[in-house]
Amino acid sequence: MHSDGYFDEHIASTYDQDSAGSFADDVVTPTVDFLVRLAGDGQALELGVGTGRIAIPLAERGVSVHGIDLSHAMVARMKDKPGGEKIGVTIGDFSTAKVDGRFSVAYLVANTIENLTTQDAQVACFQNVADHLEPDGRFVIEVAVPDLQRLPPGETVKSFRLTEDRLGFDEYDVADQGLVSHHYRKVDGNWEQHSIPFRYVWPSELDLMARMAGMQRVERWSGWKREPFASDSRKLVAMWQKPSG
Repeated sequence: MHSDGYFDEHIASTYDQDSAGSFADDVVTPTVDFLVRLAGDGQALELGVGTGRIAIPLAERGVSVHGIDLSHAMVARMKDKPGGEKIGVTIGDFSTAKVDGRFSVAYLVANTIENLTTQDAQVACFQNVADHLEPDGRFVIEVAVPDLQRLPPGETVKSFRLTEDRLGFDEYDVADQGLVSHHYRKVDGNWEQHSIPFRYVWPSELDLMARMAGMQRVERWSGWKREPFASDSRKLVAMWQKPSG
């Protein structure tokens, strides 16, 4: 029996529906536009490819995309979509899994770096990416800036969704940069609950991980349209480059 981690069949079966906002054109298109320019004539590697939210439209724009993902169930959903069959996939932990070939761009979107729940695993991810990039290749991460300023002193839980049929709470472990997202959904009058652990990461920490892997930051923004990154930015889109030789 294979393990799909926290993204098993039960989660995969409703993932696109539950994440509908992230599939909207005004979210996907800027991301794909950004990555198309970076990929050029080369190949793109997506870590945590999931159900193909970015990989499929990127491939439709003419980029050869390969994905890594731990979840068979999520990948199966992608393969069932039009264009999903074009995406090569390696099943495995994206911090260590190896893929044939070299890539002009590798990317992690939508906080996926935080699915690696230890600093060692996140450091290993950067090194794994560096090993797969061609000279001058770029690595791009989209991740939320830790929300600790909005956490009242002495409290560890912050809500992120409160509706009649959906509830969401983030539980922080500040000492170890831990974060558990608790999701509640009402189905047929009954509440279903699942929780997913993360490790939140600071922008400067990501830069250090990149340097340890031999890469240097090129630029950072607060969004895919290259909006300026500032002290009050709630999202980071950062890019690092592998040396040319």
